[in-house]
Amino acid sequence: MKVLLVEDDDGVAEALVEVLTAHGHQPRRVRHGADALTGHREADLVLLDLGLPDGDGLEVLHKLRRVTSVPVMVLTARGDERSVVRGLRLGADDYLVKPVRLAELLARMDVVTRRAAHRASAADPPEEITAGDVRIDLASRRVEVGGDLVSLTAKEFDLLAALARRAGAAVSRQQLMDELWGDAYVAISRSLDVHIAQLRAKLGRPNLISTIRGFGYRLEL
Repeated sequence: MKVLLVEDDDGVAEALVEVLTAHGHQPRRVRHGADALTGHREADLVLLDLGLPDGDGLEVLHKLRRVTSVPVMVLTARGDERSVVRGLRLGADDYLVKPVRLAELLARMDVVTRRAAHRASAADPPEEITAGDVRIDLASRRVEVGGDLVSLTAKEFDLLAALARRAGAAVSRQQLMDELWGDAYVAISRSLDVHIAQLRAKLGRPNLISTIRGFGYRLEL
């Protein structure tokens, strides 16, 4: 699997990279929490230290969980009960205290990723979503309104697809910016507003996409 290792200690990072590579994984090591927020989309699993040079790893975990369900395993020297409980409540899939036995780490990684794969397969969205007279074909990237094909830009379709995959559910601005621009916390949020406005105008169904003030948007069914 592709593993994003967020670890600022060179010695620990080198040892983990060596072990992960030897067991067939593809590790990518970064030092900063900010790198995790931009690099998680290419990872199957994140191994996250908490003592990072640019901030608390728990805050990084909190931000990740606002935009992605990628499995995150905390791997840290911080073993006090308060930190463990907070890490798990913030959405860590597992919490290991250093020094960790490598066989146990590898076994827990397998368990976490299998569990995540099961959740993902159970939640696979349909390839076609219908909302009123709007039909969104995710596979062919076609959108029809009242039987007529609507021409959308690639980014407009990606935005509509992101909402359609979660149709009926609220989707945060951070989730949308992360999915479309690759970084929920650097992307210019005004770009999202412009694309939403263009999408509404082209679809001609102003009530199809609802604004949830202070949070994000929802595709109405």
